[in-house]
Amino acid sequence: YQHLPHVPASANPKAVRSYRDCLINTICLQPWRRPWDICQPSHGSTCKTRCNLLQSRSYCRQHSVRPFSSSTRAPWSLNHFLSRRQPSSLSCQKYRAVHQAAAHEADGWRDCLSLQNENRCRQSLGPNLKLYEAGKKGATQSQGKSQGRWASVLVSLCSNQGEPAVLFTLRSSTLKGRHKGDVSFAGGKSDPSDSDVVATALREAREELGVCVATEQVWGVLKPLRDMSGMMIAPVLANLGPMEELSFEPNPGEVEEIFTMSLSHLCNPNNRGYTHFRSGDKYGYTLPVFRNGKHRVWGLTATALNHTLKLIVPH
Repeated sequence: YQHLPHVPASANPKAVRSYRDCLINTICLQPWRRPWDICQPSHGSTCKTRCNLLQSRSYCRQHSVRPFSSSTRAPWSLNHFLSRRQPSSLSCQKYRAVHQAAAHEADGWRDCLSLQNENRCRQSLGPNLKLYEAGKKGATQSQGKSQGRWASVLVSLCSNQGEPAVLFTLRSSTLKGRHKGDVSFAGGKSDPSDSDVVATALREAREELGVCVATEQVWGVLKPLRDMSGMMIAPVLANLGPMEELSFEPNPGEVEEIFTMSLSHLCNPNNRGYTHFRSGDKYGYTLPVFRNGKHRVWGLTATALNHTLKLIVPH
């Protein structure tokens, strides 16, 4: 074959066989080499056991193997090929870069719950309180079953094993209404004893989850949302802290399950989608959807979550 250089007929048969074995075994033992850098053995050859390179070295050094590479036509001596460093530092650098990037990304998610980011969010949410004060004044003058009524939900940030996450509840399937069995935040309609929308959210969280959230843990209130009945909903943002330090006593009549989704999962485009709603025969509006196995966050819960992610994950 043209893969091998011409060997004189007077050459020692054992040396020829040893030289052929050197080439075959050298190629088979170098998987990290590019396939076009050296000639491949013929399809009729088989990879034998490793030959004794020391015994055949004196003969092998007299011959060369011509590479297939189009970038060079100079022959490569077998001794030069064997003397090249086999471990590649490039792969080590790639692995190191991947680990450094993963560590940097993990630090970025943890920064979402940092004190610096909390202060930024509090400052951004501060002006929204005026919207609810104006709405409360208008509520005393409005009429109708749903008009002038408010509801609050507690958008609960937390950390699960050190990873920032959001707390959700699965509404009981025994509840009445069209939202039974849906993923939601703890919340409900305002009570006459509630001083403001924040008090409503904290009370509902205490009744549904059995957890007490201090006012100091509240970062602020997002802009109000309106449901299909016309009721205004106030998404109250709070940080509950590590899940390992919380003790829940969910109300079985209202809550079927309590679970979390990490911020990295919620911000992954593969876990997000959109639902288009129609108004009659025409396009109505579009709402985001977040997927997590059997759980699907949609509707106003997904809208409040989407606004929260845009706030606490600025980049």
